[in-house]
Amino acid sequence: MAPLFVKTVAQGAGRPAAQLFPLGDAAVVVQFGESISLAIHLAIQALNAYLAQEPFVGLRACVPAFTTLTVYYDPWLVSAQGHYSPYERVCEILQQRLRAAPTTAPAAALATVEVPVCYGGDLGPDLEAVARHTGLAPAEVIAHHTAPTYLVHMIGFAPGFPYLGGMDARLATPRRAEPRPLVPAGAVGIAGAQTGIYSLPTPGGWQLIGRTSLRLFDPAAASPSLLHAGQHLRFVPIGEAEFQRLSHES
Repeated sequence: MAPLFVKTVAQGAGRPAAQLFPLGDAAVVVQFGESISLAIHLAIQALNAYLAQEPFVGLRACVPAFTTLTVYYDPWLVSAQGHYSPYERVCEILQQRLRAAPTTAPAAALATVEVPVCYGGDLGPDLEAVARHTGLAPAEVIAHHTAPTYLVHMIGFAPGFPYLGGMDARLATPRRAEPRPLVPAGAVGIAGAQTGIYSLPTPGGWQLIGRTSLRLFDPAAASPSLLHAGQHLRFVPIGEAEFQRLSHES
């Protein structure tokens, strides 16, 4: 059989077409488009959930992102399933799964997580800078930041770090000219049109407007990441005394 690099899978009405292409010799990237959208997110989550329910022999992990689902597999196990190359065999399986997967994300993924955040002061040192850039008062920045229900599109950058969709466009602010060498875990930041939460102490250049006491990543937990792609969350403003109390309890 001639080597195959990219496959296009046409789906039914209302479903974005998908392209399959290899990532090394043990993964297939399923790409649903080029731009971030709710329709693409739902298609990714639907396939991800369906593969969890209907795994194939050799499946190792699925990693959702903004426009792709990367499917990792064991080529030694996959190659034992027929006379195909492992990549060809996995592409065939994914074509079948794409056509059979439901059109909506599972209901369990829609649970909303409340994230308490203390804004400004030492816990949000860039709140004033964001206010100046946007022409809003600090209180307005907080109000606009806590108003939406955000969608977790993907986890990346660091374990447990959520990339969120749904931020008010009025809050868009460029990254800091000089990144900080260390940003504390729980810091809530803005970078361009995105907002997110630092899950671990790492360097970073996002504009920090507050901090949460929630622990987003715990390697000892049964489910190390508090948040997962497909979940929704809301930021809830709290005072510094409440932040300190919650920090001591966590």
